[in-house]
Amino acid sequence: MATITDSEKSRVQPATERNQEGVSGLTLFMSLLMGTYFGIVLTKSEVVRWQRVHDMFLFNEPHMYLIIGVGVVVAMISMLIIKRMSAKTIEGQPIVYKPKSFHKGVVIGGTIFGAGWAIAGACPGPVYAQIGAGAWMGLLTLAGAMVGMFVFAALKPKLPF
Repeated sequence: MATITDSEKSRVQPATERNQEGVSGLTLFMSLLMGTYFGIVLTKSEVVRWQRVHDMFLFNEPHMYLIIGVGVVVAMISMLIIKRMSAKTIEGQPIVYKPKSFHKGVVIGGTIFGAGWAIAGACPGPVYAQIGAGAWMGLLTLAGAMVGMFVFAALKPKLPF
């Protein structure tokens, strides 16, 4: 049985050490950096403010609708670029878009999600920015989202859709 020497290992393994899942430390650092940047953008655009979300659901101002609209346009352009360039994941797998089927569960789930968003003033993305900015009530939103996730996971086999 042949053994691999340390010099052979260094040629096979990339310069950045990998964790157990095979993701490099550089990838994790870049993900943290992008997440921090995204949190700053959410905070500066006031998407994480409860009053902005409240005003959106009361149709008092267009601020949030404009931001959501810009997000949709950016996502559309990004999907086009990903498809045209045949982009790959960080693991090297091709990115494939698989549309989900539409059924009444989507409407029910969307309604529950929207109600939680209106009450809490945050959806799952901005709640981390709220917590990071010191809005400690965001911890309750995070706890509610986690409870909702576990309840759905427990009930999913019993749901009719």
